[in-house]
Amino acid sequence: MPLVQGLHLTADLHHCACPASLLRDSTALRDACVKFAIDAGLTVVGEHFHTFADAGGVTGMVLLAESHLAIHTWPELNAVTLDVYVCNFRADNSGKAQKLTDALVMLFAPKNVNRNSLLRGSPAARPDSLTLEWLTPEIAHGFTTRHPPVAVQSAVQRIEWHDTNAMGRMLALDGAFMLSEGDEFIYHECMVHVAALAHNGPQRALVMGGGDGCSARELLKHSSINEIVVAELDPMVIATCRENFADVNGRAFDDARVRVEIGDALVLLRNSSMRYDVIVMDLTDPDAAEATSLYSTETYQLIGDRLSPEGVLSLHIGSAFFHPERVAKTLRDLRAVFTEVHAYKAFMPTYGAEWGMACASMRTTPRALGEAEIAQRLKQRGIADLRFYTPRVHASLFAWPAYAEKLGA
Repeated sequence: MPLVQGLHLTADLHHCACPASLLRDSTALRDACVKFAIDAGLTVVGEHFHTFADAGGVTGMVLLAESHLAIHTWPELNAVTLDVYVCNFRADNSGKAQKLTDALVMLFAPKNVNRNSLLRGSPAARPDSLTLEWLTPEIAHGFTTRHPPVAVQSAVQRIEWHDTNAMGRMLALDGAFMLSEGDEFIYHECMVHVAALAHNGPQRALVMGGGDGCSARELLKHSSINEIVVAELDPMVIATCRENFADVNGRAFDDARVRVEIGDALVLLRNSSMRYDVIVMDLTDPDAAEATSLYSTETYQLIGDRLSPEGVLSLHIGSAFFHPERVAKTLRDLRAVFTEVHAYKAFMPTYGAEWGMACASMRTTPRALGEAEIAQRLKQRGIADLRFYTPRVHASLFAWPAYAEKLGA
């Protein structure tokens, strides 16, 4: 028996600029929905609309020979939800469904729209779900996943593991994509080796955050390293990455040179006079509330006091295209403390953007290293298994487009 095929469209409309009375007028809504359905080429066979008491909203449905249109309004929120489904068993009605949905969206004139489409009943349709992250309030990107995420709520944040089709296992914290096994090597090789190779022979390193263990994994590749401190606020991140990411982080936490400190990295720095040759700020995005205080001139000054004379700090600074204010501010704050600040970048599929990073130091500059010297240092330290970073790639990391240079990159 052939499967019933169809297209299911939904739209969540927020901050609608249409007349407020429209969201309470069941007659006007009914007439508009019926008209738009007919204009789209669909066949109306019935309708029913109901207005709720006390100036409430309207819920309604238009029955179609092809299936249905459903609508619900929230006048108190200036919000509307739309649901359009068409059967494509005998004819492809997808274009008609899109036309109907577009007409209704234009009618309500929302400031923000969240639209989704789902193929129904088709052998070619995949049963995967879609997980999204918002780059800005207007732009999102995401991945299809094989099943719902495995999630746990720690005392600090919500921790989720997604099994994505494109990137493999992916870790998300409070809904923000942190890393995936498909491309984490790009981020971690750039975050660690640009800074560590700029130093003549780093021996002690601090990773602020980094509970996934991948920054520690990259630092361990430097033969000169004899101590790495990983200061992670959330012990559950360490635990879940030991369990779910051991084959990716190389079981770095089991290496005798790695010491895990659970707690606030800034408290660790304040309460110790220990100096480090490399400090990696492998933290959540600066826009996250819990991370805001970590990206400040006060923090950079404290880090500068804990770096050795030739020591280097590395950190990520966001996307120059999507987060220009953040990038510009971070670089300004770094330059208020350090004499050498150099921004670089790499495209990160998991983040959906070219992602900025920076090295900061009082004396050491990674841009001074040529291709031959990078190759020599990699060879001297026995580093030969990198998947992204190479001597030739090194120089290209610092080449920014004009719009980013204006931000200080």
